[in-house]
Amino acid sequence: MGTMDYEDLLDYFLTEYRQNLLHLLRKVRQAEEDSLSPFICLQEKKEAKRVRKALKGKKEGFKRRMEAVACQWRDLHAREAELKTHTEESLRIIKEDDKIQVQAQKEAIENRENKVQKESELLRAKRDLEVVSNKHKKVCSKGQQYSVFKKYLEDVVKISQLEDIQEVISCYKTLLRVNRDLEQSQERHKEMFEQATVFLDQYTAEKEAEILQYQHKLVELQQCFDQAKDDARFWETCWADIQKTSTKKTLELCTIRTAILNLFQSANAQMKAKLIVPVDDSHGQLNRIQQLIQDLADISMKGKEDIQNCQRAAIPTAHGNVRGSARVRRAGQRAPERL
Repeated sequence: MGTMDYEDLLDYFLTEYRQNLLHLLRKVRQAEEDSLSPFICLQEKKEAKRVRKALKGKKEGFKRRMEAVACQWRDLHAREAELKTHTEESLRIIKEDDKIQVQAQKEAIENRENKVQKESELLRAKRDLEVVSNKHKKVCSKGQQYSVFKKYLEDVVKISQLEDIQEVISCYKTLLRVNRDLEQSQERHKEMFEQATVFLDQYTAEKEAEILQYQHKLVELQQCFDQAKDDARFWETCWADIQKTSTKKTLELCTIRTAILNLFQSANAQMKAKLIVPVDDSHGQLNRIQQLIQDLADISMKGKEDIQNCQRAAIPTAHGNVRGSARVRRAGQRAPERL
């Protein structure tokens, strides 16, 4: 890496000096070509030679300096490699020290926890020992107190049919267990009786409520039945009235149809017209009668118009026309009367 940097710098400076040298040489040549005096040309050549020597010396000095710089770069890279190796070694040692320190801290923490646990176990064991010793003292005191009962049980064994004290104790425990079972059974039966009583009360209350509800429904149904009977009587009366009215209206309808038929036949006889209408078609007969009345009314209107025309005619004929119109009017009045 140092060698490549040195070569790059050397190329850069050589390129710069070459560019400057070519520029100066071009200037010198241009001055030689443009100059007319040989003395000036000679001086310029000397100057160019001096410049070349100076550039050559600078170039050699620059090469020496670049070589020195390259040596320094190599030394620096060597020192950098050494420092890097030393740094990596130091980091490795530091990491190992950290690991050792962490492991030591973990071991110290574990030892501390074990110590605390052992101390707590020791305290618990001391408390258990104290409890056991207190129980032992109580048992010893109770044993001294119950020594009288031992003598009493021995006397009981002598008097009774039992063989030893353990059998007496077992019989006593059996009696206690039987008594406890009986008490528990009695309590269960008592609870079951209470539950049954509560259930019976609830069932009785529910059934009484249902009976009351059914009684209310029965009263309502009886009221509905009475109302239905009243409604039936009312509607029976209405139906009888309707039947009477229907009979009356039927009779009236028959009378009207008979009157229409008679009127129709009278109109046909008066008008001497042969109108073919069924006997049971009252509407057709009424239409025919209305048509005949309308025809008579038209005839009457025509007679009135004739009378008016006659009145406008000559005076000698006026009286005759008046009489004729009176006859026509009387005929028109008689026709509706006949109908």
